[in-house]
Amino acid sequence: MTDKEPDTKGLEAGVEPRIGDDVAVGAHDASALPEGTLDPVYEAKARVLNRAIQDIGMGWYQWQLFVVIGFGWAADNFFPIMTSLIFTPIVNEFNPGRPPLLQLAQNIGLLAGAAFWGFGCDIFGRRWAFNITLGVAAVFAMIAASSPNFAAIGCFAALWSFGVGGNLPVDSAIFLEFLPGSHQYLLTVLSIDWAVAQVVATLIAWPLLGNLTCQEGEECTRSKNMGWRYLAITMGGIVLLLWAIRFSFTIFESPKYLMGKGRDEDAVRVVHEVAKRNKRESSLTVQDLKACEGVGTSTGGVDTSNAAIIKRNLQKVNLTHVRSLFQTKKLAFSTSMIMSIWGLIGLAYPLYNAYIPYILATRGAASGDGSTYITYRNSLIIAVLGVPGAILGGFLVEIKRFGRKGALAVSTALTGVFLYASTTATDSDSLLGWNCAYNFTSNIMYAVLYAYTPEIFATKDRGTGNALAACANRVFGIMAPIIAMFANLETSAPVYTSGALFIAAGIICVILPFESQGKASL
Repeated sequence: MTDKEPDTKGLEAGVEPRIGDDVAVGAHDASALPEGTLDPVYEAKARVLNRAIQDIGMGWYQWQLFVVIGFGWAADNFFPIMTSLIFTPIVNEFNPGRPPLLQLAQNIGLLAGAAFWGFGCDIFGRRWAFNITLGVAAVFAMIAASSPNFAAIGCFAALWSFGVGGNLPVDSAIFLEFLPGSHQYLLTVLSIDWAVAQVVATLIAWPLLGNLTCQEGEECTRSKNMGWRYLAITMGGIVLLLWAIRFSFTIFESPKYLMGKGRDEDAVRVVHEVAKRNKRESSLTVQDLKACEGVGTSTGGVDTSNAAIIKRNLQKVNLTHVRSLFQTKKLAFSTSMIMSIWGLIGLAYPLYNAYIPYILATRGAASGDGSTYITYRNSLIIAVLGVPGAILGGFLVEIKRFGRKGALAVSTALTGVFLYASTTATDSDSLLGWNCAYNFTSNIMYAVLYAYTPEIFATKDRGTGNALAACANRVFGIMAPIIAMFANLETSAPVYTSGALFIAAGIICVILPFESQGKASL
């Protein structure tokens, strides 16, 4: 902070700053969390750190972080899209008894990754996960190209997904914790990388799968079906390059994470390092944080005494972070509802989206234009329409009296409506139109959801909260291929089911208790 001392007014007198008060940075220092949810010492220190980050401003370090964090967003879409695109060539080559087992293996890996990296980053920090996850995904994707049978590709899909599953829970947490409150909307804008990844994946797949894939009705051998292997190598190679760039970036541990672990000196050091990167100065001192320790009495949140620090080091793996997310009725309701939304979308999205190439091909064939060219052309058009959706999401969340909740509710419900409307399509062109609308609104939905979720969790529990939401998403995602094994996918039933799930999730968004617009995360 360059021109003002940290606002500790009233701390010495034992006055507890309440969540919702406009301290130091105005509206952006308010919190979406309810009063009394957080330990008063933790809350007071978080406000001091928020002001320090706000005074440093959005500078070179945050913009670099914006770029490298975007790699995680891209990878989160790269690999599920790849699985969808290589599904048919793999089935043609290996003739498995239950083809949806490939998606099942992928979703099991995503679940394991979300749980391990998400819960783990609240225990061992954000940096380890940030530096490892992309590398794990890239290496196993490239190895998967050598798979001799269906079981092997299933195992490798689970392994690359283990890396992918940790990206968003960890990356969203670490980015949010370095953002000034005035720039938290950038967490929504990050979803542009997610949308662009779908376009890039489709563009790469078009020539490889379109020209190097077994044709319908012919004997499918490895030599005739190398397209999906080349695609896995290419996608893995791209992500490996992104990992190398990201690994070379010096990532600092989150100041609020360090403070929550009782490491005030390290938290202050990181703030000064970020200020140095931004060519600014900060007047934050350890004494500014220590002054907050006279605020109130610990009520079950973060105890910063030496004895408590030692105890936490000895008992790191426990349910403390989970219990904190259900500490009050209102917070428990919020956590449960956000998990429900993630769960419903986790079932709806793969149930429909994984079969878009198949649906486009069959509807196209019915009207005489079901060629490979038309299928991939349409897939590319659908992917491109997702990019402006992600951009629009960044604007919608800042609209007064609409905010995160309004943007999330409307975009989620409209996604379901457009899926229902797609059942009226009688040819590939009309189906393409409805799918473009669906992808446009679903990208708005994901952009807002990925931003809103970490904003409503306190830093000390953010990784765990993100992990719970991601696990709900992945658990229900596992159900999608199981349903596909027994459902008739040649009817509109999956579409109706997906539409209903999206609309139900949109309704739940309306009753979410907290709005995080214009409020700095704690």
